[in-house]
Amino acid sequence: MTTTPTQQEAEPDDDLDSALVTARRQLERAATHVDVDPGVIERLKHPTKVQQVSVPLERDDGSVDVFTGYRAQHDDVRGPYKGGLRYHPEVSAEECTGLSMWMTWKCAVMDLPFGGGKGGISVDPKVLTEDETERLTRRFAEELRDVVGPTKDVPAPDMGTDAQTMAWFMDAYSMQQGETIPGVVTGKPPVVGGSYGREEAPGRSTAIAAREAVDYYDRDLSNTTVAVQGFGSVGANAARLLEDWGATVVAVSDVNGAIYDPGGLAVHEIPTHEEEPEAVLAQDAPETISNAAILELDVDVLIPAAVGNVITADNADAIAADIVVEGANGPTTFAADTILEERGVAVIPDILANAGGVTVSYFEWLQDINRRQWTLERVNTELEEHMLEAWADVREEVEEKDLAWRDAAYVVALSRIAEAKATRGLWP
Repeated sequence: MTTTPTQQEAEPDDDLDSALVTARRQLERAATHVDVDPGVIERLKHPTKVQQVSVPLERDDGSVDVFTGYRAQHDDVRGPYKGGLRYHPEVSAEECTGLSMWMTWKCAVMDLPFGGGKGGISVDPKVLTEDETERLTRRFAEELRDVVGPTKDVPAPDMGTDAQTMAWFMDAYSMQQGETIPGVVTGKPPVVGGSYGREEAPGRSTAIAAREAVDYYDRDLSNTTVAVQGFGSVGANAARLLEDWGATVVAVSDVNGAIYDPGGLAVHEIPTHEEEPEAVLAQDAPETISNAAILELDVDVLIPAAVGNVITADNADAIAADIVVEGANGPTTFAADTILEERGVAVIPDILANAGGVTVSYFEWLQDINRRQWTLERVNTELEEHMLEAWADVREEVEEKDLAWRDAAYVVALSRIAEAKATRGLWP
């Protein structure tokens, strides 16, 4: 089934806005800073389409459950839709639509030839066996077969999915097409066309953004303290890189809470969530604190890298960090963003900071098209170059227009998208 959201969709009026509400508010605010045709802005408030499918699954005991899957395709004016597939109980059409909008901006900020997409299945992956997850993924690939492809829409891993999930999806799609098509997804294992460095890329780009922000504000990274909420792939890789570069990581957390050492943690010795789930609190540290408290620590740099909507109007005044670097998607609500800006707290937005994932996905897509794999060194070098170019583009808007970093990133993205739409025109 294909659904198209109406312009009269209800929007919640509390601070914990959905990804869609937040994305639209951010778009409207950014539009005031750039000369873009109002028609383009109106078009960008709505996805091109949202696919909703039923995904039946035969459980290991022989029973059958039916789950609901989605694929939101926001905009493809600059290239194929691009974005992750997540397996989570709260996956919905609205969430996927909002996240797909962020992917559109993220690809445009990084100047990648992609548009935004996002999808997933409303399911708790923790209750599925590995065999059930494989069967569910393969059936999902069948249901989405007509709307995905290397030149149409290229999914990737997200919350609740991983490289193995992408390998199953790619294999199912390839069997349906009658030929091996590795470019239908990114984030695969390197042995079947994946790119080295893809899993670490969002954390690496978050660390690069933090490093550049520290330098921009005339600080020394060796005298910089960092707190990281979320010690999964993004948070752990960012923390480890920043420690390698001389920063002092004083606190990290997982779903159960945080450990804190004002003198600095040995983050390389702490297992990531993927290496050992929920291992953070099992580590020796002077203090344990809550996930809420880690956000309010008196540090130089705060990296929320867990889930969305953790910095809200209720705690924005208590954020003591001078710089917030968004490792997660949408960790700061619209209301909180306004409060932090008024307080002079620099917020480096997710669409720039964690864009390493989609950037290395682009590298993987190129490798699949050309059937030629890059070395890890080349991947990291190219990612560094892309991040620095994007940082410079956004910094220029910050300085020329006296904008907040998020607004500046949106100006960069909107300018590129609007130029592409103006050049292609509107199909009558």
